[in-house]
Amino acid sequence: MNKQNFINLLLLFITNVILINSLSSQAITRENIKDSLINKMPSFSIYKDNYIITGIPTNNSPTNNNADIKYQVSFKQLLFRKAFQHNSYLFLTYSQKAFWDVYRESKPFDEINFNPSLGFGKPIFNKDNHFKGYLIFMIEHESNGRDSIYSRSWNNISLNYITKIGHKTEVNLKGWVPFLYKEDNPDLIEYIGIGELKVTHQFIPKKLIFDITVRKGLSKDWKGAIQAQILYNPFKKSNQYLVLEWFNGYAESLINYSDHVSMIRLGIIVKSNYLLK
Repeated sequence: MNKQNFINLLLLFITNVILINSLSSQAITRENIKDSLINKMPSFSIYKDNYIITGIPTNNSPTNNNADIKYQVSFKQLLFRKAFQHNSYLFLTYSQKAFWDVYRESKPFDEINFNPSLGFGKPIFNKDNHFKGYLIFMIEHESNGRDSIYSRSWNNISLNYITKIGHKTEVNLKGWVPFLYKEDNPDLIEYIGIGELKVTHQFIPKKLIFDITVRKGLSKDWKGAIQAQILYNPFKKSNQYLVLEWFNGYAESLINYSDHVSMIRLGIIVKSNYLLK
């Protein structure tokens, strides 16, 4: 099976999950969202998942030079909670993703990517005032903080729609318009494309979760990426999970965005969910 057929089957699976779970979806009202998700939203919180995971390549023989640790720190600061109409809010985010060659003798950091952003979030309701999802508009910058031939950076304006389908499935569709990137990496969009689809499904609520993200580059051949995760929570009341992650594709890091990567990693993740509470 080639990669394009795999993607087609994957999208068919995601569509079936969405349709099945739609049958059991429960209406959430405007007042529910205002009381539980807007007014009680913490000013400082997790944004993307925070994790530390380690692993080896699946397309090459593992060595001390190609095994690594990947970790991410990400948070959100709410700026204004009630400054806008219709329960909308303004926030800042900062995410930092690092690739640490800890198994090499000198233990160098291969790459660190910095990703600050300014976002505007708004809950979406239907004509019956039932909650449908979140719409998030963002201005983002991402770079590796280097100069000369090692400099990698890009900027984008993105629109992100997050919705809960049924009781156990969250769908996150994000599209972006890139700008000010051609000087450092003129062909970057061929590898990262202009959007991604993420689906999170709870097989056992707050205990066993499957998470998959698909991104397709704009090149004629396959230049996208797939990231799949299985998460298990061994604790009774916690958002900390054990995670097994597989990444296959391009642009996992900025410095080597044009290199194909296939890595399997295991570690700990602090899960951030907008809707799967």
